Amino acid sequence: MKDYDIIIAGAGASGVFMSYELTKIKNNAKVLMIDKGRELAERVCPISVSKVETCIKCNPCHIMNGYGGAGTLSDGKYNITTQFGGELHQYVGVDTAMDLMEYVDEVLCSMGGADAKLYSTANSDLKTTAIRSNLHLLDAKVRHLGTDRNVKILDEIYKYTKDRIDTLFGTTLTDVEILSDGRYLLRTDKGDEYTCTELVLAAGRSGSKWISSVCDKMGIAQEKNRVDIGVRVELPGVIFKHITDDVYESKIVYKTDKYNDMVRTFCMNPYGEVVAENTNGIITVNGHSYADPELKTENTNFALLVSNRFTEPFRDSNEYGESIARLSNMLGGGVLLQRFGDLVKGRRSSERRMEKCFTRPTLKATPGDLNLVIPRRQLDNIIEMIYALDKIAPGTANEDTLLYGVEVKFYNSKIEVDKNLETKIKNLYVLGDGSGVTRSLSQASASGVHVARIIAARYQ
Repeated sequence: MKDYDIIIAGAGASGVFMSYELTKIKNNAKVLMIDKGRELAERVCPISVSKVETCIKCNPCHIMNGYGGAGTLSDGKYNITTQFGGELHQYVGVDTAMDLMEYVDEVLCSMGGADAKLYSTANSDLKTTAIRSNLHLLDAKVRHLGTDRNVKILDEIYKYTKDRIDTLFGTTLTDVEILSDGRYLLRTDKGDEYTCTELVLAAGRSGSKWISSVCDKMGIAQEKNRVDIGVRVELPGVIFKHITDDVYESKIVYKTDKYNDMVRTFCMNPYGEVVAENTNGIITVNGHSYADPELKTENTNFALLVSNRFTEPFRDSNEYGESIARLSNMLGGGVLLQRFGDLVKGRRSSERRMEKCFTRPTLKATPGDLNLVIPRRQLDNIIEMIYALDKIAPGTANEDTLLYGVEVKFYNSKIEVDKNLETKIKNLYVLGDGSGVTRSLSQASASGVHVARIIAARYQ
């Protein structure tokens, strides 16, 4: 049995920045960070190196797990804002949340991100254009690093912390107990045991079920009522060029006429590529882009997501999202692909129809019919949003616009924590996207800095 002062369960954005801050601040704490994924150099998806054409369900998924978490290979986009990406400001205050995110940006720049452009939507003419079509552009500053530059920056952070922070990769935590003296006992799949005084759960979205199980065991209240379901849209980059050149990441929200539901754009990747990802054995879709001009494609992709909130008696919204994703996997063997023209005409996209498609897909997916997968209400909302976007970006509703399904954002249960992101159990913290408090790289990273500063003060 090995003893530590602090154990960080998860090496995602929040865990990485917590380890950075604990290294920077002078303190005597003995720290261990554990992740079920691999170290940075070993995080290679077989699809990306052309060994296979479709997801083979690596366990764990290299896209989702490992040093840097799901954010490592997902475009390196840091949105500095409290308007979306989580509710960290509701716990620490707006000014503190913004200061923490600005600090994260400074660290990223110091580690190799200074050349990455900082975009802003605050004074964009797009806001006026959008609102005329009942579309609402949210304010944010956006630092786009690109997947390639993001990996290099994370490598620099790891080099900075590796002599100070002990790390274990390829290790899954199987059990957590509270000992009689108030310390924590952790067991792993390798049969090892570790103890600590301060336990930080930072397992991210891929660790949502595990975090929930720990909280259930310890009687910590959780809210499990939200999941976002939608598609990833791919179209020629020139259609959104006037928008992406100006603001890069446009977070646009639309309230549908038919159902009065909210639909939003998410994770826009100019000249990027669509990718598959594996969440607990379920294949969903995502996207990213690179900083290197030679790696850019001719297409832009982004998600259209419909938010779903549930009331009693149903509580587990993630199970609902997983069931829809499983149906897509059942019909397509993974990700389904459909032309927008085929969708609105009520016919499936076949291999023959895809051969005539002018938009070339960047992800090999199975042509099919999303009408058989996504519930009617969500699909109606998505179709209405596409027509609304067509008013500010003519060509969005072209019949050769590609829709990949499904994209699901599994929101971790919102854990009951205080302003320090500490649960009712002393010295047990939940942060990052694993807490349900944050939903972005910037806010997750900021939460890691916040908790590191609080705990480090006890070991000085």
